[in-house]
Amino acid sequence: MRLYLLRHGEITSHRGDVPITAAAEEQAFAAGLGFGLREAGTITVLSGETRRAKDTAAHLARGVVDAGGDAIGPKVAFALRNPDLYLAGVRVNMVSSADALAEQVDGLSAEDVASLEFFPAFFDSPDRIGWWLAHHSPPGEDARSVAARVESFAGSLVDPIPDRPEVVVAVTHSPLLRAVAYDSLGHDIGEPPWLSGLLMVVDDERNLTVEVFDPGA
Repeated sequence: MRLYLLRHGEITSHRGDVPITAAAEEQAFAAGLGFGLREAGTITVLSGETRRAKDTAAHLARGVVDAGGDAIGPKVAFALRNPDLYLAGVRVNMVSSADALAEQVDGLSAEDVASLEFFPAFFDSPDRIGWWLAHHSPPGEDARSVAARVESFAGSLVDPIPDRPEVVVAVTHSPLLRAVAYDSLGHDIGEPPWLSGLLMVVDDERNLTVEVFDPGA
């Protein structure tokens, strides 16, 4: 079973649940054309739950079909979400500012964020995801936890059920991709280009191999 994990298409801002750009729609469609021509049989298309991931998956699936392929989906897969971080019992998104963090927790102000652990240094880092990857104890999932989540998800795709998928294309986010690569390849791959990521190959015993994948290469 081949699981392609791809970063979503280009966005103009990471503030809020934003759509992808018109150029990203075309790029996702072109990537889908490539998968439709490259892969025989049905391609299952999955995504995370954000608009950027779902939009990318929709245009990618359209490309698969336009190339003469057969696409199932896109459907949302919970395992493809960004890392789970917690503050005051609330799951918070990996945002880029104190204001955006404060908006997610009742009664918290941007000024209050300065007194917290983890988050002020996270916001100040020039590479926030890289800083999180190397952190020994973030307030929630660390890189290994996210990688283990994805490995369990990938392993489940070879469960002996009727019409199990042979090819899955899954649209997700850079923190997840970098965590899986960090754990599997032993180094940080940095921010993947849009619509690129990793290829995970899973055998019937759930053994995994991982490599960097760029559909445009």
